[in-house]
Amino acid sequence: MADRESAHLHHGFDYIEIPVLDIETSVAFYSAAFGWTFTPYGPGYQGITTPDGREAGGLSLTGEVTQGGVLVVLFSHSLTATRDAVVAAGGVVTRDIFEFPGGFRFHFMDPSGHELGVWSFAA
Repeated sequence: MADRESAHLHHGFDYIEIPVLDIETSVAFYSAAFGWTFTPYGPGYQGITTPDGREAGGLSLTGEVTQGGVLVVLFSHSLTATRDAVVAAGGVVTRDIFEFPGGFRFHFMDPSGHELGVWSFAA
């Protein structure tokens, strides 16, 4: 396991993306409420750094916020094995493994209809 992988807990909560209507207002709120700091990754995205110094999420600009709009993203040491386990447990893959900046991930719906994602450094 590479050093950068050792900081991630297998199947643990790893990253949360929060859709927001206004980036500046949201940065101000979360900074004040929780002490989070932010890294801008473009006009529509700010990475969240928690007080322990770990980037643990992001604010993503959206035109509409609906219930269930928060995407929980888990980490896996074996993305394919995790995808297979999700399907075997009754989850439905809504977006199969794809590459994104930093690695690979897939999305799925749980039995209650909540969409989550799982990511890894390798497919």
